[in-house]
Amino acid sequence: MDLPDFGIPPRLARRLSMAEQHEYLRTKLTRRRTLVTAGAVAGGLLTGCSSAGVSTAGSTSSPAPSPTTKVHGSALSPFGRHLAFGADPRTRMRISWQVPLAVRKPYVRVGLSPDDLSRRIEAELRDLHTPGQTGVRLALDQYYLHAALDGLRPGTTYYYGVGHDGFDPADAKHRSTITSFRTAPESPEKFVFTAFGDQGVGTAAAANDNLLLRQKPAFHLHAGDICYADGNGQGLKSDGYDPGFWDLFLKQNEEVARSVPWMVTTGNHDMEAWYSPDGYGGQLARWSLPDSGFDPRSAPGVYSFTYGNVGVVALDANDVSYEIPANFGHTDGKQTRWLEERLGELRAAKGIDFVVVFFHHCAYSMSSHASDGGVRAEWLPLFEKHQVDLVINGHNHVYERTDAIRGGEVGRAVPVGGATDPTRDGIVYVTAGGGGRDLYGFPAGVKESYEGRVHDHESVETFRWTKSQQPDKETVEWSRVRYRGFSLLSVEAEGGARPRLTVSALAQSGERIDRFEVWREA
Repeated sequence: MDLPDFGIPPRLARRLSMAEQHEYLRTKLTRRRTLVTAGAVAGGLLTGCSSAGVSTAGSTSSPAPSPTTKVHGSALSPFGRHLAFGADPRTRMRISWQVPLAVRKPYVRVGLSPDDLSRRIEAELRDLHTPGQTGVRLALDQYYLHAALDGLRPGTTYYYGVGHDGFDPADAKHRSTITSFRTAPESPEKFVFTAFGDQGVGTAAAANDNLLLRQKPAFHLHAGDICYADGNGQGLKSDGYDPGFWDLFLKQNEEVARSVPWMVTTGNHDMEAWYSPDGYGGQLARWSLPDSGFDPRSAPGVYSFTYGNVGVVALDANDVSYEIPANFGHTDGKQTRWLEERLGELRAAKGIDFVVVFFHHCAYSMSSHASDGGVRAEWLPLFEKHQVDLVINGHNHVYERTDAIRGGEVGRAVPVGGATDPTRDGIVYVTAGGGGRDLYGFPAGVKESYEGRVHDHESVETFRWTKSQQPDKETVEWSRVRYRGFSLLSVEAEGGARPRLTVSALAQSGERIDRFEVWREA
């Protein structure tokens, strides 16, 4: 169901850029003083509200304390812990979490044993205020905390707990909140990472988290459309929006994200127009991501990191999307120039065998949103030039995988169980949009085709988005594997004399629906 909007006429909103909409909204709406705490909203949701909407029934309204107000008691227990790598995953980790009210002196305790958390790192408070709507939603203040852990040892397990004045994780009554993470190894070794997009909040989303944990990944890539607090995803001020979904999402994912670095990028549903002219103020408040060469203030979903023998690049496809133009060109070409430079650096770096790129909008897909011509025009030539090994997208809520594509055509057929070499064949593009949100389908007459249910390859008429925001028909011969169901991607990376990526797609049941390998000569 659509969530309540901010009140700007949709016809006007469609004519305004994200920055113009932000200014309109800030001018029109006044700050309301009635608040409902994030903890009250999250608590109400977890005790009987559906994932389709946020109920504030029974919640109390009271002013939130300032950051200098001293508040005691277990009622202010932290929640929603989530990790992310710093610029160097061997030595840097970022820990983020949420509290229901502002607290004094937030911090992280960390050490090499759960019984010795003597190192204490101060945390930074980032708060968000979302205005209420009369008769629809009370205003909401949310408080997010972030701590930077640097100078860590590579390949080492660390234990940590988060706290503040009145809540010490080292106290006996709070020791159950202590958990752990592991830094990246100094030298390449075999490891697994997972990926999906379009998760949201609900039973299917939580089930995918459970499946993810069973893969024991070193990290997880989330290809955007993270929690769907913005229910429409057009980047408009008229989009339905309820920030309480973030409280639900962070509680739902804490079981995984407290120990598995959760590396997110930005989808169209992640442009939250109230907070900043580019719509990314909410993401900046809730996430700490690697500061690795691109300006994190203008595009927080754009960064890179290296883990073992794999270089990973995250991109913000809102910047180049023809389909949803609210933020089209918002980096003024800087992201694409950074991308070319970074891909060149990764390809030249010693010890990096594979380059994986992930972002939200699809380069190649036949499902509802189809393919984005802006992504193809801006980035695919760079992917081919630098021989990217694997591209992962979300946006379409299905699993779909191409053959190896080179020069816009099939360079090599890659059937289920097949293998490909990007230096010779081209690049495989994977849509992993079955993270938990309501599922899509494929064009009429197009059959699903996956492991155990393979159909003959066929040409299909579909479309791609053009710069004029109009669909342009195209004949597809590259769609090799198609699955309409909740799923995730599991990728095993190996080094050695002949490095390889073994890419598997798993249905929510755990059954494998696809498998292929990417090889490179050392």
